[in-house]
Amino acid sequence: MRFSIVFDNYIANEKLESFWGFSCMINNNFLFDTGSNGRALVRNMLKMGFDIEKLEYLFISHPHWDHIGGIDSIVDINKNLILYLPDSLSQLYIRDLKKLSKEVKVIHEYPVKLFDEFYSTGVMHPVGEQSLVIDEGEFGIVVVGCSHPGITNIVKRAKEILNKPIIYAIGGFHLMRSTEEEIVEVVKELKLLGVEYITPTHCTGDLAIEIFKSFYGENYIPGGVGRIIEF
Repeated sequence: MRFSIVFDNYIANEKLESFWGFSCMINNNFLFDTGSNGRALVRNMLKMGFDIEKLEYLFISHPHWDHIGGIDSIVDINKNLILYLPDSLSQLYIRDLKKLSKEVKVIHEYPVKLFDEFYSTGVMHPVGEQSLVIDEGEFGIVVVGCSHPGITNIVKRAKEILNKPIIYAIGGFHLMRSTEEEIVEVVKELKLLGVEYITPTHCTGDLAIEIFKSFYGENYIPGGVGRIIEF
């Protein structure tokens, strides 16, 4: 499984554009979220060698501007996409996207298998956010947008869905307004849950990222736009 961060407010490749938001390519055909700026997203993806016309799936975690800002730019280039959208997204927007894509599947509160090894946690609250769960055989992986429902709650649900350990989590953990004590508790709980490798980025916050580094050591994998992670 390969994760290529194509949009992030942290930078791993100075040749790419960085704005607030998050988007990640999974292998070559699955796009998770779209950041806040579609034009920058498209330029980043092209510079990283991705053919947007060959995308097959677009997964949107939640309806905040920094994750949906590039939807229009992507579907304008590729109208042959299957979209997995949370029911928290504007119903009018969902209606319009049905006209602009191959198929739209609206995800509700219950976990659901999308296809092959890919699952949705179902829409969790607050905010109405779904996360992506990937079954890798002996273990699972979680990809998150902003973790508004809590990264530990998301990992717990992912474990319930797969009935196997979740050993890797990547994305925004929404700890940028948390205290050091609160962050340490989250890190400790994730380790107790069996998360062995971690890529906290986007809205995780500088303090939290430093704490994850100190706790995870060599198992901390940095994020940032341009980062490619082979797992």
